[in-house]
Amino acid sequence: MHRQGGFTLIELVVVIVILGILAAFALPKFVDLQADARNSTLQGLKGSLHGAASLAHAKSLVDANSTSITVEGDTVTLVNGYPSANGTGIVNMLQDVSGFANNTTGNSIEFWPNGVTTPADCQVIYEEAGSGGDAPDISITATNCN
Repeated sequence: MHRQGGFTLIELVVVIVILGILAAFALPKFVDLQADARNSTLQGLKGSLHGAASLAHAKSLVDANSTSITVEGDTVTLVNGYPSANGTGIVNMLQDVSGFANNTTGNSIEFWPNGVTTPADCQVIYEEAGSGGDAPDISITATNCN
């Protein structure tokens, strides 16, 4: 009589249990990656904002113009030699902000990644330069980037 090869029911159950245990430990690691990715995105945007503000300030010093500069055909409005906190200021200095939503409030603009449920907990804030010659203040709030 010829015996057919294959796995027994017990062997299959053991494999399923082992896969379940591995998934239970691996799943929290993968879930946390989304928050880490958003935090890294905020850090990247903060660096871009610093660079853009510095470049605009350098161009304003060269042009000796304190109200606006032209960068790649776009007019960038300035406040105290740095980009203003609105769509015609710092947003024009950035190449692409399509992955972010933003909101201008007074002398600051807030950026948060698209898809964030609570923007106040996961954002970069750009505050215009003060009249004392200080650079703009750029800060990150990343308490809950889900």
